Amino acid sequence: MPTLSDIQDKLRRPLELELAQGCQNRAVSGGMEKLLDHFARPFPKVREALRGYGEMETQARQGAVQAALTLLAPSSRPVPRPPSRVENRPALLPETDTAPLPPETELGKVNLGPGAGKKFTALGLYTLRDLLHNYPRRHEDRRALPSLAEVEDGQKVTVEGVIVSKNRRAPRPGMLILEAVLENPWGEKIKCTWFNQAWVEKGLREGARLIVSGRAKRFGRQVQVAVEHMESVGEGSLSTGRIIGIYDAKEGISQDFVRKATQTALNRSLLGDYLTTRWRAQYGLTDLPDALWGMHFPADEAQLARANHRLRFDEYLFLELRVLLQGEDAVLLGKRFGATDGDMQAFEAELPFSFTGAQRRVLYEIADDMRSERQMARLLQGDVGSGKTAVAACALYMAWRDQYQGALMAPTEILARQHYASLSGYLGSLGVRVGLLIGALAPKQKAEVQRQIAAGELDIVVGTQALIQENVQWHNLGLAVVDEEHRFGVMQRRKLLAGRPDVLVMSATPIPRSLALTSYGDLELSIIDELPPGRTPIQTKLIQDTARRQSYGFVMKQIREGRQAYVVTALIEESETLELLAATQLAEDLKVLLPEARVGLLHGRMSASEKDEIMDHFRRHDFDVLVSTTVIEVGVDVANATVMVIENAERFGLSQLHQLRGRVGRGSAQSYCILVAGEHSQKTRKRLKIIEDSTDGFVIAEADLRLRGHGELRGTRQSGLDELRLGDLANDLEIIEQARALAKHILKHDPLLAHPGLAYLKAELQARSSQVAFREVI
Repeated sequence: MPTLSDIQDKLRRPLELELAQGCQNRAVSGGMEKLLDHFARPFPKVREALRGYGEMETQARQGAVQAALTLLAPSSRPVPRPPSRVENRPALLPETDTAPLPPETELGKVNLGPGAGKKFTALGLYTLRDLLHNYPRRHEDRRALPSLAEVEDGQKVTVEGVIVSKNRRAPRPGMLILEAVLENPWGEKIKCTWFNQAWVEKGLREGARLIVSGRAKRFGRQVQVAVEHMESVGEGSLSTGRIIGIYDAKEGISQDFVRKATQTALNRSLLGDYLTTRWRAQYGLTDLPDALWGMHFPADEAQLARANHRLRFDEYLFLELRVLLQGEDAVLLGKRFGATDGDMQAFEAELPFSFTGAQRRVLYEIADDMRSERQMARLLQGDVGSGKTAVAACALYMAWRDQYQGALMAPTEILARQHYASLSGYLGSLGVRVGLLIGALAPKQKAEVQRQIAAGELDIVVGTQALIQENVQWHNLGLAVVDEEHRFGVMQRRKLLAGRPDVLVMSATPIPRSLALTSYGDLELSIIDELPPGRTPIQTKLIQDTARRQSYGFVMKQIREGRQAYVVTALIEESETLELLAATQLAEDLKVLLPEARVGLLHGRMSASEKDEIMDHFRRHDFDVLVSTTVIEVGVDVANATVMVIENAERFGLSQLHQLRGRVGRGSAQSYCILVAGEHSQKTRKRLKIIEDSTDGFVIAEADLRLRGHGELRGTRQSGLDELRLGDLANDLEIIEQARALAKHILKHDPLLAHPGLAYLKAELQARSSQVAFREVI
């Protein structure tokens, strides 16, 4: 049974904490009245002093708490004074004569405690800057830890207390259970358990103060916590009574050690700011010292929010600066074209259709770039069937009107042939000479095309990587269009762009704007977000694999009507052998299921020319069903194909599924996509329902980003997105656009960051880059 003196002590501690926190009514979960309900009944004068505490002004609260503490304090114990203001940081270390240290100072040269060097090396931290930007992975509010009366069964809780007893037991071989009973400030007992964690035992000493986090289990009035995280709390600990950062750490490196070292680093560092006062005011950003203190030791939620916003902005700013500098086109002069409205109108007059509003808007953006003396570097995005090729053809026509040559490079020969046919149709009647250069041409044909390019006898040349062979000499290349740019390596693109033509990159893969602005940050962005009128939407149906026979019955019905179908299957692991087996087996199964159908096969072991040949056969309707375990080439048109069946659809990303679906619906007939799910979970069904319910590639891409993260987008090019520690591309579009605007402003006025005022910004940019080649750029 607790004595009156024990209850006094249990009342005094939260009151002292409340006073130290500036009387914000946060020291007790649920407010100070909760404290009165639990413990203050034997002290009516204390209850009276604190009555109505939640409605009081801060100054009145301070007086009330001091009065209560005076009533509770033994005569030998002084009553603490309230702070003059709520501090934004823990108390500074004792004053020293040591000058502040620059961020690049090695941690080994800073006194951070015994064994600190090895510990931080294990965490991959080597300089003060590394430590300052080693942000917590999450934050935990320990200003007001709950009493047991407030804990619900199954709730994730953090509790603090003193160990009053401990126990170890091994109920069976191979199982060790450690138990410790903590007494919290309310005098309540909590049993804590650790399963098979023998190393924990040495930290369980009776009388030691612990903070533990884990899932709570209620047994009547008793609470047991299965511990997931534990910290020892000593004198001067930074681990309690405030919002606490939880860091990535390793065994043998305590959270308290990281916090104390970080506090030392913040106190000892020369904390300036690489963003000017004007820039911070323009974008509503706090200063860097406030952000770093606020990230590691926030005084309240407001400071943590300020810190998070500023440091997220910085991540995107340095990412945009890096990408713009790496792009090499940030400071290059390009060609200068007339690109008049009359040119666009003359081209459109020859089309069998009119441009959509989106196509016309994008064309004006492209024409503005072409008229500028700076080299155009623009990404043209558009969903399947949105009319990107017609827009590119108009841009090539405007270049031709100024006596420049144009090039269109596609990743495969079949796509190159398809583009050649389209451009010939669009431009032939206007007197533009269009040529084709691909590897499949006979040597004599290839040599003749190369001669015509060098002599200026071809105006527009469509091709594959054959366009960037050493023996291709351009007469006067002014505009290069690159289709599905991410399929080419960096060096391949640079060969085509050596003469500094304007560059238009096309992509049929819808990319969320936030991802496009970061991963394709060196390119301006144009989006065709409108489909031509009269296109019949593809009907999509999600079925379980138990209904496969019915789906193939529908496929057979389409075949009997003279249509064709794709069937795509996914593999669990990458293996050409397994791919061949899976494709072959599926083709054999379909020959049984669809006895009247002619079944073709496309697999990963085929060469590029063999794949092209198979696709040509399919286009000529030499077979009715094409089975493939590889992704059918983006952009391939087979107008007669009206059905796409995707087996094990759950193994594909949403954007992949949308791309596959886009292989049908290329003609005027109604087309269908059947998603066959081999997994029947609610989560899988919810994800695939997004594809079933929407045909908007950008909506689907946004959903895919939220579900799967940004992943790897640009192949051989490092995007830098894996370095985002705070940024969330699914929700940060506004802050990305602001950071990009500032990055472009900075580089417009100082492309090499040579001004002395940008020295800190430049040093921070270099420190954030892991690429030697990039450091050489600046």
